[in-house]
Amino acid sequence: MNAPVPLGQEGTVSIIGCEAAPILRERGQREVFCGLTGIVWLHRKIQDAFFLVVGSRTCAHLLQSAAGVMIFAEPRFATAILTERDLAGVADIDDELDGVVSRLLERRPDIKLLFLVGSCPSEVIKIDLKRAAVRLSLNHSPRVRILAYSGSGIETTFTQGEDACLAALVPSLPSESPDSERSLLVAGALADVVEDQFARVFDALGIGPVRFLPMRRAADCPQVGPKTLFLLAQPFLGDTARALEERGAKRLSAPFPLGSEGTTLWLQAAADAFAVPAERFDAATAEGRARAETSLARHRQTLSGKRVFFFPDSQLEIPLARFLSRELAMDPIEVGAPYINRQLVASELELLPEGPTLSEGQNVDRQLDRCRAARPDLIVCGLGLANPLEAEGFATKWSIELIFTPIQGYEQAGDLAELFARPLVRRDLLEV
Repeated sequence: MNAPVPLGQEGTVSIIGCEAAPILRERGQREVFCGLTGIVWLHRKIQDAFFLVVGSRTCAHLLQSAAGVMIFAEPRFATAILTERDLAGVADIDDELDGVVSRLLERRPDIKLLFLVGSCPSEVIKIDLKRAAVRLSLNHSPRVRILAYSGSGIETTFTQGEDACLAALVPSLPSESPDSERSLLVAGALADVVEDQFARVFDALGIGPVRFLPMRRAADCPQVGPKTLFLLAQPFLGDTARALEERGAKRLSAPFPLGSEGTTLWLQAAADAFAVPAERFDAATAEGRARAETSLARHRQTLSGKRVFFFPDSQLEIPLARFLSRELAMDPIEVGAPYINRQLVASELELLPEGPTLSEGQNVDRQLDRCRAARPDLIVCGLGLANPLEAEGFATKWSIELIFTPIQGYEQAGDLAELFARPLVRRDLLEV
C-alpha cells in the first residue's frame, strides 16, 4: 500500500521514482474510440467554431451517439457523408466539398472558424483536406477561417483528436508584437468553470497576461512567440507542444493538475518561471489546497489499499495513477497508456511509486489475461471492455468519463476521487 505523500511547506515532494522503469510495449488488437470523439468536447469549448467531418455514415452515427441528441440547441458539428460516387471517383470531391461548405456557411452565418476533419474513409481515398482548407479560406476570408486536421482512428486514440485540432490551430495564431510582455499560455481544453478558477489563481499569484488554448471565441486567439511560456493542461498534447515550440514558445515541465499535489506542482512551475515569492504562492494556494485535502479525505477510506489496473485508452493513465497512489493510497498494478511521451510525463514518472508495470500500446488478449490473473479491485478501461469485465465480477470505471468530467484543479480533486470511489461503493451496496 502507498501512503499519501504530503507536500512540504516549500512545495517540494519526496521523489520515489518510476522514471527509469522499463516499459512493456504491446502491439496487437486495440479497443479505443477514434479521434473524431474529441469534437464532442471541442465544439462546446470554441463557441463560434464548427467541425465538419468528411466521412461515412458510421462517423455520423458515432458523433451523434457520443454527443447526445442536442434537442435544445443546433450542434456545431456535422458530417459530409461520402457516398459510393465519391469512393468510386465519379464525383469531383473538391466541387462537392465546396458546395457543402458554401451551404453550411450560408445557413450558419455565426460560424467564424471552420474545421474540416478527416476520417478513416477520407484518408483511405486520399482526400487532401489541408489543400481544400487553404482554397476555401481564400474563398471565404475574412469572414471565416478554415483549417483542417485528421480525426482518423487508424493509428490514433480518441484524445489525439484534440491534439490534432490544436496543433492545426497553432500556426494560424498571431505572433507577438516586438513590445509584448512575457505571457503564460495554458494549452488543453478545460471546462469553463475550471479555466475561470485557474485564471483567478494566476491573478492572485500576479502572473499575467494568461491566455488559454483553445480559446472560447475564434477572435480571441492568443499571441505566441519567444516571450510565451506554456503549461500543458492535458498529457496527450505532444503535437501541440511541438507546434508551439516551433513558434518559439517555451514549455514549463510539470505534473498535470490532477489532485491537490498535481495542481500545486503545476502552479508552482508557473510561479517559479515568473519569480513569484514563496509567501505569495502559499497565500494564493493555501485555501485551495486545504479544501482539496478535506474533499479527498472523504474518499481515502474507501480507496486506500485498493488495487487498480489501467487499460490504455486516454493517455491520462500515468497522471491518474500518480494521483491515486500518492494522494489516495491506492496500489496501481499495471498502468497502460496508448502512447507514452516521456518528455511530457517525465515529472509524473518521477512521482509514480515503483512497482506497477508500465505498458505502452495494446494487445487486448494479453492485457485481459494479466488483469484476470491480478484480480484488481478496480479496472479503468474503455467502454468496449467495461461491460464484459463487469459481467465477470470486476468493478470498472469508464476512462472516457474522465475526459468529459471537470477533474483538474483544487476544487475538482474530490470529484475526481469520487469517480474512482463510486464503483466500489456501488459494489458494496449491491453485495448481499
